Amino acid sequence: MTYTVILVREADGGYCVHVPALKGCHTEGDTLPEALDMARDAIEGYLESLEQHDELLPPDVATVTFDWRNGTEALVYRVTVGEAVGVA
Repeated sequence: MTYTVILVREADGGYCVHVPALKGCHTEGDTLPEALDMARDAIEGYLESLEQHDELLPPDVATVTFDWRNGTEALVYRVTVGEAVGVA
């Protein structure tokens, strides 16, 4: 599974991470590599929870929007996690 993630660099440093396809899936990291690792962990945990509850896994989004808030820069990545079944 591959999901789009938005990383917003905060004015005071660090990154806020949002996964638009997975409602409420957010995390953060102090550095870009840490933020991407945290994104992967958050996505995996979210998908595992859905599978445990026999819910379908949502597909990635085609477009994204986000709130800059106090961000100084925004980056968009696609993060791939392990194989999954039951995709919507």
